[in-house]
Amino acid sequence: MKARVVEFFAGCGGTSLGFAMANKEGVEFEVVGGVELDRHAAATFERNLGVPLHLGDVRDLADPDTLARVSKSWAGDGPLVLIGCAPCQGFSSHRKKDSRADSRNDLLEAFAQVAIQLDPEVIVMENVPEMLSAQHWRHFLQWRSLIEAAGYTVKVAIHNLAEFGVPQERFRALVIAAKWRHFSMPKPLMGANQFRTVRDAIAHLPALSAGEADVEDPMHVTSRHRQSTVDLISLIPHDGGSRRSLPPGVGPKCWEGVDGFRDVYGRLWWDRPAVAITARCRTPSCGRFAHPAQDRGLSVREAALLQGFPEDTQFEGPFDDKFKQIGNAVSPIFARAVAEHLAIEWSADHEDEARSAQHQDPQLPLVKSFSSSIAGLKRARQMSSAQ
Repeated sequence: MKARVVEFFAGCGGTSLGFAMANKEGVEFEVVGGVELDRHAAATFERNLGVPLHLGDVRDLADPDTLARVSKSWAGDGPLVLIGCAPCQGFSSHRKKDSRADSRNDLLEAFAQVAIQLDPEVIVMENVPEMLSAQHWRHFLQWRSLIEAAGYTVKVAIHNLAEFGVPQERFRALVIAAKWRHFSMPKPLMGANQFRTVRDAIAHLPALSAGEADVEDPMHVTSRHRQSTVDLISLIPHDGGSRRSLPPGVGPKCWEGVDGFRDVYGRLWWDRPAVAITARCRTPSCGRFAHPAQDRGLSVREAALLQGFPEDTQFEGPFDDKFKQIGNAVSPIFARAVAEHLAIEWSADHEDEARSAQHQDPQLPLVKSFSSSIAGLKRARQMSSAQ
């Protein structure tokens, strides 16, 4: 069976790449199109997947005539899988102290309205866990209510993507809506002692100085840091060192007397997964984004590999925009695991209540904020692994 895949808020195509790489006998996922507002991300999607995107706002597709015109090229005989990973910045934990409304959150309702018109068999959505927090719960509840009213069963889970083979600690909410009465959600594929590490992902790449590019791979290129930044990073101990190891008086004056922001200018650990790769991951002052041993921030290729992109992926657009695309993307490794799980579910008995018995969907916000919860989960896992 061939299932057609269309991705909204497609970005540079991380989810679509994962579905295209899925390898399960019986179901082949064919990416047939998508929608993206950013032209550089759209160019990356088209270059790597060879599929044209509609460059525009998903909210415009709520108009039936517009949707009919745009979706003509998506037609086919197989069932449709609709992916919709709305921009997560409006839900991010970094905005938890900002009470202003964010128009990006309205994209969930627009996505639901368009999805109902397209009538896919399966809808997949990935986002930050904060989407399910009390502050943003009404947006998700509205989305879920619209989708369930259209005849779908909706299930939600929060996963650490490292448990699926991504060399990065990244907690995300996964939402699957299907026309199946009962189905299961993906389960972790590995424990903490099996996590892929920074060493696994990037140790084979040629060494670079700040501002240098690999002659064999134009994506293996780093920021041209100021000399003062390079000098500062050189004082950070290799393999997981942080600014707390710096001598007194070294570093910006704003650090004096401040115990927070411990990860800024920190180095990644070789033998652990990376921290969550963000749109600002090229900048050591924005987090633990310095190379484990080299005195610089991450290269484009390193960031992409830590996010789970194939090694031959090419990114379009300006230097900073490449990092933005990578940091905002869904990991292709995780997307592939989701696709392969759906392939198994396609042949399952969807009248079997036991398929849903082990899964509890949230009827209320899970917690007020996830940022502290995630830190606690990491500490608990590290303590368990040490015993």
